[in-house]
Amino acid sequence: MSVSVKPLSIIYNEKSGFHAANKDEIYEQLMTNLTTYGYEIQTFEISAEADFNSLMDKIISRHQQAEEIGIVVAAGGDGTLNTVATKLMTTEIPIGILPLGTFNYVARLLHIPLDLLKAAEVIAQGRVREVHVAQINDHIYLNNASLGLYPLFIQRRELYNRRLGRFTLHAYTSALDVLIRDRKELKLEIEVDGKKYPVKTPLIFFGNNQLQLAEMNLRIAECAEKGKVVGVVVAKSDKRTLFKILWQLIRGNLDHAPDVYSFSADHVQIHSKAKKLTLALDGEIVEMQPPLHISVRKHALKIMVPHDFTSV
Repeated sequence: MSVSVKPLSIIYNEKSGFHAANKDEIYEQLMTNLTTYGYEIQTFEISAEADFNSLMDKIISRHQQAEEIGIVVAAGGDGTLNTVATKLMTTEIPIGILPLGTFNYVARLLHIPLDLLKAAEVIAQGRVREVHVAQINDHIYLNNASLGLYPLFIQRRELYNRRLGRFTLHAYTSALDVLIRDRKELKLEIEVDGKKYPVKTPLIFFGNNQLQLAEMNLRIAECAEKGKVVGVVVAKSDKRTLFKILWQLIRGNLDHAPDVYSFSADHVQIHSKAKKLTLALDGEIVEMQPPLHISVRKHALKIMVPHDFTSV
């Protein structure tokens, strides 16, 4: 049955700090502001139900049955946004972003304010922008995907965050820790637009967010903007080389690091004799069976952006 009000569903990750005690006043004001624009608001914690797909099906049905399709809001970091986007890509429902993560690369790329009340104004008064979404097998990534050392960085960073609190510095201290303790090398075959290359590498990194790539001073950022698969391969795994790479990464000058090679393509496949490969996708750890098929779905996701936003 159709309803006359516009549905707005906020999907939040409790771990990101949504509903934190020291922000109660901000959230109350945020809800009040969105209600004044005629939205009927419902909130959903991302792990409230054992089956997230079932939860999303209910939310999507709510919007599709309304007279106006409304907006589904992801409140959290880029991992939360990835989880919600995975289900909304096949619908006409746009996503709004309340950035509550550590880096918030997607929000920053799209000029969405990190101030929550201002971000809510974009949700209520902005316009829809279609963005590219990269895909590995059945999973998507909005920012980056990686194999090798980077998933270890993520796991170590989360350990630091649980023990010491969530700080940006932990992204670098965890990397340093992994380089000292764990240096593993992958033996793979990479197929780039049909051409195969045998590779022994400690790290392969794929990027879809040109802001993040530009901050690393990688020239392939322009290729990501055009909807290409873009990647970085590290060719050596000795400790000295890896420390140099980390130093250049911290300086935002990865293109000048030794034994680092970047590329772009329409389609990439990764072959391995291993039964499973561990990947980090937008900061979340997953395991996949090779071969890995990597491509970009152009203009696949609708996101609310500021009215004056003109470029990606």
